[in-house]
Amino acid sequence: MNLKHTGITAAALALVTVSASVAAGEPSSRSKSTVARGKYLVEQVAMCIDCHSPRNERGEFIRERWLQGAPLDFKNTVPMPKWAEAAPPLAGIPGWTEAQLVTLLTTGKDQKGELPDPPMPQYRMTRDDATAVAAYLASLGKLAGK
Repeated sequence: MNLKHTGITAAALALVTVSASVAAGEPSSRSKSTVARGKYLVEQVAMCIDCHSPRNERGEFIRERWLQGAPLDFKNTVPMPKWAEAAPPLAGIPGWTEAQLVTLLTTGKDQKGELPDPPMPQYRMTRDDATAVAAYLASLGKLAGK
């Protein structure tokens, strides 16, 4: 076996190893960084946790129900045709695909062209940020019993 053949064999082995990792569902470093960016955006920038995570009587987040939906503790002050009484669960993005959520977060409208019910803001995120948010929320897994 010559040196050139050894290099080709090593490259092929590396490709097979990476392909097997992806096929097995192991997150790549890029997807790990995307999920981490999404977590930052959800928890520190867009503040999704404020409406979509329930709190206890002391106002502390109930960590076991993180991003699993919560009743809204404020009411609208002007008449509106629609108003969400509760924020839906986001963990595992139930009822949505990642692509649908990216559309909502980049255009402010869902796949049908409808606006979210207030008080949900009409976000206009960049595609990269919206993809990161969707990846993080999807990484939280589906809710048990939902």
